[in-house]
Amino acid sequence: MEPKERTTDDVALELLKRMKEGGIESIYDRHQAQQPQCGFGQLALCCRHCNWGPCNIDPFGKGPKRGVCGADANTFAARHFLRMAAAGTASHSDHARAAAYLLVSVARGKAPGYQIKDVDKLMMVAQWLGVKTEGRKTNEIAEEIGNTLLGEFGKPHGTLLFLKRAPETRQKLWQKLGIAPRAIDREIAESMHRTSMGTDQDYRNLVKQAMRVSLADGWGGCMIATEIQDILFGTPKPVLGKANLGVLKKDEVNILVHGHEPQLSEAIVIAASDPSLVKAAQAVGAKGISIAGICCTANELLVRHGIPLAGHMTMQEMALATGAVELMVVDVQCVIQGLTEVVKHFHTKLVTTLSKGKIYGAEHVEITDETALEQAKKIVWMAIDNYPNRNAAKVFIPQVKDGGVVAGFSHETIKYMLGGRYRASYRPLNDNIMNGRIRGVVGIAGCTSPKVAAGQQCYASMVKELIANDFLVVGTGCAAGECATGGLMIPEYKDACGKGLKEVCEAVGIPPVLHAGACVDNSRILIACSEMVKEGGLGNDISDLPVAGACLEWMSEKAIAIGQYFVASGIFVVFGMNSPVSGAPDVLKLLTKELEEEVGARWAFETDLKKVGRLMMDHIEKKRDALGINVAKERKLYDMEDRRKLDVSI
Repeated sequence: MEPKERTTDDVALELLKRMKEGGIESIYDRHQAQQPQCGFGQLALCCRHCNWGPCNIDPFGKGPKRGVCGADANTFAARHFLRMAAAGTASHSDHARAAAYLLVSVARGKAPGYQIKDVDKLMMVAQWLGVKTEGRKTNEIAEEIGNTLLGEFGKPHGTLLFLKRAPETRQKLWQKLGIAPRAIDREIAESMHRTSMGTDQDYRNLVKQAMRVSLADGWGGCMIATEIQDILFGTPKPVLGKANLGVLKKDEVNILVHGHEPQLSEAIVIAASDPSLVKAAQAVGAKGISIAGICCTANELLVRHGIPLAGHMTMQEMALATGAVELMVVDVQCVIQGLTEVVKHFHTKLVTTLSKGKIYGAEHVEITDETALEQAKKIVWMAIDNYPNRNAAKVFIPQVKDGGVVAGFSHETIKYMLGGRYRASYRPLNDNIMNGRIRGVVGIAGCTSPKVAAGQQCYASMVKELIANDFLVVGTGCAAGECATGGLMIPEYKDACGKGLKEVCEAVGIPPVLHAGACVDNSRILIACSEMVKEGGLGNDISDLPVAGACLEWMSEKAIAIGQYFVASGIFVVFGMNSPVSGAPDVLKLLTKELEEEVGARWAFETDLKKVGRLMMDHIEKKRDALGINVAKERKLYDMEDRRKLDVSI
């Protein structure tokens, strides 16, 4: 397959061509080499959960219809679906656990370089958790918050504390259905137990547990991570940045930070600004030290500091193929082993930092809360020492004219922009949805994938269709990254909107596509939806709202967990490419139809990516019909008799 068949992104295309010419294997090459991929696996009809297998089920011919233990296609698929949701929850929640431990270390003064940057957010979280604040020092409050949130992982009784941030109607539904999550680790462990051989063999019960473990992700792990990171690193506010592979500097020491946990990236940023290290970089011939991000670490750095986003997940190899990167430092999640092969063609060093995330062939510098700043400086020194080894003949940094992005739209920022500090409110948003200027809100989240070829709809093209039809878009993760590199996240892009959305964007001063952060920051969207319900006028539950969500190019198990917790929270979700349960018609029917009867929302899986946007728009219009806000209101001209009837008393 030629590079032009893989992507319509001109910058990525140029790097892919250079990689092919240089004999450097890419993620797209490996995907092509895997064709045809296992049909049983694609249909979720293979099982290796015990050593009687591996078993498979033939949905077409005269092959087996059950595994050796008697499990049918529905049990196979439901087990896989639950394990994916549990793994996704484990990924986000382990991230959250690290953040909670860091908060405690900072509060105790044992994490040099870190500090509490948002005391207001600290106090707000304390209020939700029932932590007393009056007459207490900030560090005392922070330590109790950290320990309270660590308790959410393994407490023996009760349900997660952040569930009470959802509308009361939704909380009661979760309790009624028995899916209100208990301790986060308990839900993950129970999910693994249920999917072991000979345990839970009712596909409906397995999917029910998938809702509970995923809710432990959205209203537990993701929310804990987001709130603590805001406390420690600052709640995002609108910030101007850049997003493209051209952000790398030809005459500076380039360090790429890749992964998901901002403890690493924040330490690297602090270290890189050390005057002695800047001076050292200049001593080896560089003008300075440049930091850029890949994947969700990039989103974290962008929304808090305006530090450039070099690219989303599938661009990590291309970034190294510029030949201008002295060092890529990584922590966990979405870091591909193929990087070790790419760096062999250049002078670039690949450095891992966590014991849970080593890569064979990469250098390792262990980072802990106590040693983060010291070790970050060591890593920056490694990059500086490597700068003289750069081969100028191999350097190719794309020249990108635009690439600007305005990011940092946290739930708090949106509320502030709509009403100011003392009248912060979602009222203007609700009002403009009710009057039709904004038809509804669409969230885009999740991964990018080498499976999507040029000519298929991508996030950017779908978003253009949505905003042209007056749908406000909020993005997180690599979906947001693709829109950022596509130039959609600037206020000037309002001219591509429909008349109504354009008016709102001009009045408030926002882009039509809002960058809300990394994949864990989908919890911001949950809170925003809860606030919309609380504000009134758009129903009594999240399931009443004219909102929807999509992940066009899902890859990670985290995406399944995110999709399931949005559905369980009452939000219609569309996944592109393929269904993870396509070989089990009963499970597919449960997810795409029957769940709506239980939780007020459902999944949709659409292989034709060009139809995903229309599915969400049609769904939102049906929600508007149900709310009675699609009725055109006749303009009333008052005569003298009408005016006399007006109540003007004070």
